[in-house]
Amino acid sequence: MGSWLFLFLVGLFLAASVSGVGSRNVTYDGRSLIIDGQHKILFSGSIHYPRSTPQMWPSLIAKAKAGGLDVIETLVFWNLHEPQPEQFDFSGQRDIVRFIKEIQAQGLYACIRIGPFIQGEWSYGGLPFWLHDIPGIVYRSDNEPFKYQMKKFVSKIVNMMKAEKLYASQGGPIILSQIENEYGMVEAAFRDKGPPYLRWAAEMAVGLQTGVPWVMCKQNNAPDPVINACNGRRCGETFPGPNSPNKPAIWTENWTSFYQVYGDEPDIRSAEDIAFHVALFIAKKGSYVNYYMYHGGTNFGRTAAAYVLTSYYDQAPLDEYGLFRQPKWGHLKELHAAIKFCLNPMLSGVYTSMALGKSQEAFVYRGNSVDCAAFLVNNDTRKTVVVTFQDSLYELPPKSISILPDCKTVAFNTAKVSTQYNTRAVETSKKLDSIVKWEEYKETIPTFDDTSLRADMLLEHMNTTKDNSDYLWYTFRFQNDFSDAEYVLNVTSSAHVLHAFVNGSFVGSTHGSFKTKTPILEIKITLNKGTNYISLLSGMVGLPDSGAYLERRVAGINTVKVKGEHEIKDFTRYSWGYQVGLLGEKLQVYTDSGSNKVKWNTYGSSTHQRLTWYRTLFDAPAGKDPVTLNLESMGKGEAWINGQSIGRYWVSFLTPKGIPSQTRYNVPRSFLKRTDNLLIILEEENGYPLGISIDTISITKVCSHVSESHLPPVISWQGQNKTEHNNSKKHHGRRPKVQLQCPPGRNISRILFASYGNPTGDCENNAIGSCHSFTSLPTIEEACMGKRICTIPVWSKKFGNDPCPGIPKTLLVDAQCT
Repeated sequence: MGSWLFLFLVGLFLAASVSGVGSRNVTYDGRSLIIDGQHKILFSGSIHYPRSTPQMWPSLIAKAKAGGLDVIETLVFWNLHEPQPEQFDFSGQRDIVRFIKEIQAQGLYACIRIGPFIQGEWSYGGLPFWLHDIPGIVYRSDNEPFKYQMKKFVSKIVNMMKAEKLYASQGGPIILSQIENEYGMVEAAFRDKGPPYLRWAAEMAVGLQTGVPWVMCKQNNAPDPVINACNGRRCGETFPGPNSPNKPAIWTENWTSFYQVYGDEPDIRSAEDIAFHVALFIAKKGSYVNYYMYHGGTNFGRTAAAYVLTSYYDQAPLDEYGLFRQPKWGHLKELHAAIKFCLNPMLSGVYTSMALGKSQEAFVYRGNSVDCAAFLVNNDTRKTVVVTFQDSLYELPPKSISILPDCKTVAFNTAKVSTQYNTRAVETSKKLDSIVKWEEYKETIPTFDDTSLRADMLLEHMNTTKDNSDYLWYTFRFQNDFSDAEYVLNVTSSAHVLHAFVNGSFVGSTHGSFKTKTPILEIKITLNKGTNYISLLSGMVGLPDSGAYLERRVAGINTVKVKGEHEIKDFTRYSWGYQVGLLGEKLQVYTDSGSNKVKWNTYGSSTHQRLTWYRTLFDAPAGKDPVTLNLESMGKGEAWINGQSIGRYWVSFLTPKGIPSQTRYNVPRSFLKRTDNLLIILEEENGYPLGISIDTISITKVCSHVSESHLPPVISWQGQNKTEHNNSKKHHGRRPKVQLQCPPGRNISRILFASYGNPTGDCENNAIGSCHSFTSLPTIEEACMGKRICTIPVWSKKFGNDPCPGIPKTLLVDAQCT
């Protein structure tokens, strides 16, 4: 049978096994989850349905499957589904049933982490803000009002899944569910109300009779039969283990990078580091690893938590746009393949561990006389070491693990990356630099006289807006009897942003940060003699998403004073007028119909004002590449396309290196029409809309850097293994290889660099070294030009001869995809 036909039939079998043909029994023991009587080692990836679009789901799931994943995990977002009590929304990006069915259609398992407190860098931790108004409520504690609402929502989700027969016990793909989220981090804060709530949550979940196990993450005291699971980057080192010998070791969040907040640099986690800790966890009898995130996606609209970027986990194996992030995706795929070659001894053999040196150890699984798998670990972060294992020598690079699926031959080493690297490029499709195509609408700055909501005190921001807007206007008026030249306005706030206007004119602003919670504004102002109007705009950039007693958090303006030569006036206890949100929001000027309710003026026709709305039209870029909105010239605000918010932006908030945290914003193709797309920008500061452009994102370069000491592709290990067992001869076709692959629809059009010898540098910067084969470029061009995929062995004979005997060789190839 041809290999392609064999793989095709295997794929059909695997898809059928998760496609709902009969019920499936899911249990567990101290080794792993057990599905229909078979122990499983499973790799999972987080893909959150509302952080992408239904049109993206099939591709994302297919790429995850191709990367060696068995399970797709998602959180469930309560405030997205029940924005108001008993008003549910499961349409569009909220269609969790459609998402789970797509997972099932592609032959994968699913894990749903219902929470319903989820944190997840999602506004208010996923809790709907209307809970705040329920008398006597205390979130996540032994509190009847909260438990009633929590049980009602969790039951709603479970019953939806049951109605669609999506649990494995019904023949569906869901094999695992989660209740609560990292409660162990806050349990002690609730004192005697914490433990009973924990027990209740576990009993409530189990009582819903889903037929599949439940987990609690970062909850070492998870009540039986709920499984306690680990979150973090190093669970192979930090996880104390299951709290019962009858529970498996599960890793629910292996952070592939880290979420980013405005003002912070991106957190880059290498493919090598992720692979090391996954291999270590599995080597120590771990059985389930979930990558958080496998695809991060986008925090559309106002869904991001406090100070969190609109782009979410862009450094994941699949980036924000769904493109492969190499070498991360490919290196982990190789890791998964290597571990799956070890399944028989790992799941049925005897486990032992032994020291191989001061910082080296081996974890070994022995089955019958043939089945054996070993993980050789070097914990030394600086030295390459040679260890002896079963009378053979093995070289281990610093901080690395070698996987031997037969206890003899190394199939994979976590520190040796043979997968290609790729480069994401931006191409400008349309510059929106025509002044005649932009219009503007200036937001009205309300005064005390314009307001209807009044109070003789400063109201708390979140409880006043009810999360219906990021913005709350605080206004007051007062009489000034003096004509002093200078006054000072002093405002303290626990909101994220503050803009101050005096008598309709902007006078100053300030903002906090993720670490600095309380911004202070102190600015010189000029007052009229007589009545003066002060309008203060308090702004939130997402609601808090973590910590105990979330319902007690406060935001907004705390104190207001006006200091003059003659006196200091404290307006903290005073008559205040309030307006929730902006007038443009109320009129929905970001929609096609709403934008026609106000009078737009030609851009630049009058003096610039902070808080200005901008409008233009643009055509969608040709092709299928992901689209992005370049807002590098703007300050802070929000953007809408055809009425759909693509998220907040805050370009003016610079990192310590002096650059914005994010300038490009994802525009899903499904948001676009072919022509005349309506773009609305709300700009709080001094942005310049003529600098905006519509761009596309694509992979335009692929590069591979492989030496003779690298390992061959993992898939070739099986061939060697069989050959050695049958003939005791080395399989000479198994060599390190450079493998290049352009994205679909693109081929290799140019070899930018090629050197077989000892080239210097890497895929970012490279040069020919002292040893170089002059046939490098023609050999690579012959093998790769015009092709989408090409493979070249790192072998002197491929290049005619050895250009410098005795010198270790490397092949570095950098190619352009067109």
